[in-house]
Amino acid sequence: MAKIEFLLNHAPVVFTGDPARRLLDVIRLDFGLTGSKEGCGEGECGACSVLIDHKVVNACLYPIINAAGKEVITIEGFRTTERYAVIERSFLEEGAVQCGFCTPGMVMATESLLGACPHPTDAEVRIGLAGNLCRCTGYNMIVKAVLRAAKDGEGLW
Repeated sequence: MAKIEFLLNHAPVVFTGDPARRLLDVIRLDFGLTGSKEGCGEGECGACSVLIDHKVVNACLYPIINAAGKEVITIEGFRTTERYAVIERSFLEEGAVQCGFCTPGMVMATESLLGACPHPTDAEVRIGLAGNLCRCTGYNMIVKAVLRAAKDGEGLW
């Protein structure tokens, strides 16, 4: 048993348990944050994406011990921000949401991308979202939504 302390959605938390457990399981089962989904369990689809110290990470591949002393932000923690509101509005206005399964991961990848590159090109958006799969939209609407968020959120990133 390990005692692992970290910030979860801006609040200090302690996890006591197997240090090899996946971060995805800990945030969903132990902390009740179900916005991050398990799609593939292999780090290929991005449905489980969270931010760790402002960088997008596949929580299904991330051992909880690696979160010690770090800041973990899930979609639940991010959705209370002004930046989230801009991304949400852009996704809705561009029709980038269909079934919604991939949306939390896409939103987290968008936040990470815009945090690093506030004025991305079409190609940079496609690279920034490359770790996230969507089986419904065909990606063009998602790319347009990210570009719109960058424009509409000018100065936030």
